[in-house]
Amino acid sequence: MELSVMFFGADTAGEAADHATKYEDILAVARAADELGFAAVWTPERHFQQVGQVFPSPPVLSAALAVATERIALRGGSVVLPLHHPLRVVEDWAVVDNLSRGRVGFSVATGWHSADFVLAPEHYADRRERALGDIPLIRRLWGGQSAEFTDGTGRVTAVRPQPSPVQRALPLWLTTSGSVSTWETAGRLRTGVLGATIGQSRADLAEKITRYRAAYTAAPDASETAPHDPRGTVTLMAHTYVGTDDAQARRLVEAPLKAYLSSYVGQTASNRGTDTSAAALDGEELKLLTEFAFQRYLAWGSLLGSPGRCARMLADLRDLGCDEVACFVDFGLGREEVLAGLDRLAALRKDLV
Repeated sequence: MELSVMFFGADTAGEAADHATKYEDILAVARAADELGFAAVWTPERHFQQVGQVFPSPPVLSAALAVATERIALRGGSVVLPLHHPLRVVEDWAVVDNLSRGRVGFSVATGWHSADFVLAPEHYADRRERALGDIPLIRRLWGGQSAEFTDGTGRVTAVRPQPSPVQRALPLWLTTSGSVSTWETAGRLRTGVLGATIGQSRADLAEKITRYRAAYTAAPDASETAPHDPRGTVTLMAHTYVGTDDAQARRLVEAPLKAYLSSYVGQTASNRGTDTSAAALDGEELKLLTEFAFQRYLAWGSLLGSPGRCARMLADLRDLGCDEVACFVDFGLGREEVLAGLDRLAALRKDLV
């Protein structure tokens, strides 16, 4: 099982945040992860919210990471595909693939927050169909095939994106918030699947992984346009801080993780495309909800604790069928704390084979 580093954009510092320093933190963590032998660094796509202010463009940030690192894979986690023209997605990531000498990949998200779609309002209603329909097209374009699109005069024109990428086939994942059907769709499309441990039980994840593997095995081989992968890739996201002991880890993570959970509820409440139950919570109810979520997450699914506790959780995820754990590190800890936790996490990798 592989370990990677994931930025989730849990920046709750407000409008006065020093974003330049935040980018310095990201570069420092990426360089450390590269030197420590982590498999990949994931960067999200966030727009117009307090959560994730410094992550509007995964390929732009990945271009900086490409020249700051040497070995680690650079992945968008996730690219909100309905917000972008597929040709532009391929061209942007092909640039990064060249800068990194073939280290890119990304997970496709359908998008969920209504405010994001001020960038493409006409794509909101059918965002899921658009995202899934564009995956085969993006694979063909990445592989050097041309495709027909309407040009500025209204005529249909065949175009081929440039530059040519280094990798023959683009590593792709499909992001799921928990729906079983999305896990099965990822299998049928023969992409990896990017899920999360938070909010799910071990039994739920076991069933979803089983269904994903079955759908993947039954799907037609896409080896001409997709990397060869005989069983698929299950990547699970988990908040991570490996402390010196359980008490020290809990003391450091409790306040920032609860603040992150609260900010997420606030972001959900502002989404016009979902129910408004979260918006109706008063301060005391929100406090109780975040306390419940925090305690549940400590019990199973997080990498928050001593090296021994985290090693046991990693072994459990491996036995569950997880191929990669994407470790959320930016939920409010300082740079030095994150780097120290990465050092202790890297020491656990040797037992994950």
